[in-house]
Amino acid sequence: MAVTDPVDTRLLAALADLGKTAVHELAAKVGMDPREVAYRLVALSGSGLPLLVGVESDPQGLRAAIAGSPPSWANRPPQQFPPPPSQPVPQQPAPQQPPMPPPGPHGVPSGPYNVQGAPSGPYTVQGAPSGPYTVQGTPSGQYPGPPPRPPQQRPPQQFAPPPAPVDPVVSTWGLPQTASWARGDEPARPAAPAGGKQGRLREVLETQGLEGEQLSVQLLEVQDPADYLFSAAGYRLEEGERSVVVHTEITNRGAIPFVSLPDNYLELLAADGTAIGKAPVSLTSRPPHKIGVQPGETLGGHTVYVLPDATRVVSVRWSPRPEPDERTLIWSIED
Repeated sequence: MAVTDPVDTRLLAALADLGKTAVHELAAKVGMDPREVAYRLVALSGSGLPLLVGVESDPQGLRAAIAGSPPSWANRPPQQFPPPPSQPVPQQPAPQQPPMPPPGPHGVPSGPYNVQGAPSGPYTVQGAPSGPYTVQGTPSGQYPGPPPRPPQQRPPQQFAPPPAPVDPVVSTWGLPQTASWARGDEPARPAAPAGGKQGRLREVLETQGLEGEQLSVQLLEVQDPADYLFSAAGYRLEEGERSVVVHTEITNRGAIPFVSLPDNYLELLAADGTAIGKAPVSLTSRPPHKIGVQPGETLGGHTVYVLPDATRVVSVRWSPRPEPDERTLIWSIED
C-alpha cells in the first residue's frame, strides 16, 4: 500500500533507518509523543505494511506489580479548581430614568432636552452608580465611565495526563507459536565493524553502558542447535531452520544502575559477517534476562535465536546500543 500521510512517511523513514528500536527512542528521534507514535505504528501494522509492533516484559514482575497495585482511582491527583475572584465587582441597580416630557408639534419635545452624546450639563450614565465608585484594578479616584464587566468564569482548562513511563525495551512481535513470530519480518543486517574488546567463550569482558555504567559481561554457553528446547516451549520451527540458545551473565561494578535489558543488543555473527538479532521468545527451561542491573548486582539469562540451518555462527556480540562502537564486546566461539 502507499503511505500518503507525511507524518507516517517521516515515522516509517526513521524506523527503516533504525530497523528495530524502542517506541520511546523512535519518538525521540522524530520529535513526537511516544503515545502517538505507538498508535500510528499499530495502525500502520494492520494496514498491510511489513511492520510488527510489540513489547517485552518480565512476566513475574508484571504479575507482582498487578497483585500489589492500588485501585486506579487511588493515585489520581485531586481536581484543581480556579480560585474565586478576590474582589468581585458589585452589581448595582441602575437609577430610574425620569420620564420624557410630552412631545410638541411635529413630534419634537416642547421643552429643553439633552442631545445624546453631547450633554449640556452633568448627567448620570444608565446602568452605573450615580456617585463616585472604585473600579477593580484601576486607581482609587473617581471614574467617570460605566463599570467594567465582571470577569467571565471560564471552565478549567483540561490537560492530558503525563505519559506513562515506557519500558526501555520494546521488541517486534507477530503471531505467537510460529517461527515467523520468533524471527520477525526484518532481514538479517550485515555486521558493522566494531572497535571494542574481544575474547573467547566463558571469558569475562569489561565495558561501559550508555550512562557510564561499569559493566562486566561473560558469555557462559552457546547451545547450537537448541531445537528440542524451542519445541518444548510450544514453538514451531519452519523447514530449514534451527534455534540457538545463548547464556550470558552481566555484573554492574559501578554506582550507576543499568536500566536496560542486558541482552537487548546481543547478536550472533555468522561467517559471512551477517548479524542475527534475538527472537522475542522465552523458554520455560531457560529463564530470560530481566530488565535492569543494580550496582553490585550480577544477573544471568538466556537469549533465543532462530536462523537458517546452513548459517555458521562464529561469534557472539554484545553492545549497549543498536550500532556497534568502542563499547562493543565480541566472543569467538569457534575452536
